[in-house]
Amino acid sequence: MASELIKPYEEKMVKTVAALVNDYATIRAGRANPHVLDKITVEYYGTPTPINQVGSISVPEARIIQIQPWDNSVLKAIEKAINASDLGLNPNNDGKVIRLIFPELTEERRKDLTKEMKKKAENSKVAIRNIRRDALDAFKKIEKKKEITEDELKDLEDETQKLTDKYIAEVDKKCDEKCKDILAV
Repeated sequence: MASELIKPYEEKMVKTVAALVNDYATIRAGRANPHVLDKITVEYYGTPTPINQVGSISVPEARIIQIQPWDNSVLKAIEKAINASDLGLNPNNDGKVIRLIFPELTEERRKDLTKEMKKKAENSKVAIRNIRRDALDAFKKIEKKKEITEDELKDLEDETQKLTDKYIAEVDKKCDEKCKDILAV
């Protein structure tokens, strides 16, 4: 019964870590990574559409992303969307494809990126702790209704704390990996 009560909270913690990993994938780290374009949408026939659905995205060189739209009429819209985004890249449009050239990371930019990643990790840890608090509150309510005993409540609290520690450690691990990756570029 205890595992059934904890399961939804553990799923939320897993989703929090997954969201952090997705956030990290969109951070520009000096190398061309097509995932930096994941959050950018283009106005295509009146509908906001992800860039990867209006053309093919490739990485011909280590620091270049090439976007080749299937319909050349959308080139200007892609260029406009990239300029409006917070990527800080200037698209090069040659009439057929758009190239995004990633500059080398400066030492200052690397430090800024690691700060940004640590901030995102801290936000994820706070979210995990909030999930723990919600779980403990729910368990206490169940105990007050006499649906579980005090001993079962204590077991649930211990198990929830172990899960919290596990997922916070995982967030720290993901953050450390990404920071090392950025500092090593």
